[in-house]
Amino acid sequence: MKTNSLLLLLFLSCLFSSLHLKAQSDSADAFDPFSDYSEFDQDSDEEADINFFRNGRFLTVGIATGPRQFTGNMGKTYGSGLNYGLQIGYFFDLKMALGIGIMTGDHTVGFSTLSGNTVNNYSGNVSFTSINFCLKYFLNTQNVTRGLADINPYFLGGFTQWYRTYSLSEFSTQSRENVMGADVGAGVEIPVMRRKAYLGLQATYHYVNFADEGKDFLYNGSSNELLERKINGDIIDFLLVFGVNY
Repeated sequence: MKTNSLLLLLFLSCLFSSLHLKAQSDSADAFDPFSDYSEFDQDSDEEADINFFRNGRFLTVGIATGPRQFTGNMGKTYGSGLNYGLQIGYFFDLKMALGIGIMTGDHTVGFSTLSGNTVNNYSGNVSFTSINFCLKYFLNTQNVTRGLADINPYFLGGFTQWYRTYSLSEFSTQSRENVMGADVGAGVEIPVMRRKAYLGLQATYHYVNFADEGKDFLYNGSSNELLERKINGDIIDFLLVFGVNY
């Protein structure tokens, strides 16, 4: 009798232990709505963020200068000249960055009009100031040669707010206008000073449409004069940038 009771007790003990272990296993696999949220859903996300924290840039600040040129009749009316300003970049990750730039520059201007049989020549200065916002996409250079990887090539696209001011010798007042334009471009950023800074080269095409681009006449304050040619075209910037990485 005692032997049977001992065997029954041993059987119940083994059964209880088995059920307890199964319950723990099911509990471990179950979803807990009150568990802490993990920022990284996959190991690859965590690895990418760690790589960005170690090797990436959060912010860049640089000074820029370079020639500004014009297409179409703008190129015949405005002289090319230097523009200069500030370039700032905020990096979301290793490939994508937000770029903000403030640039300004002055150019000579010269054009002619017809008033009856009289040819009138106008000359002076035109100033362009721009505030631009763009997204830069840096190419994945892991599978290319080291020389290309070291220059960090990128493409950009965005928009610019333009402010144009005419100062003509024949008029006592200035003429001002502002307009929005679209941008596309490309560039490279070469690390220097042990990656604490960079030297950048950037070319940008600015599509702009000022209000007077479709006009054939110039108003001189009292009457209209026929323009020798419409002053239309777009803007091209070539920039040399020296920046600091943060």
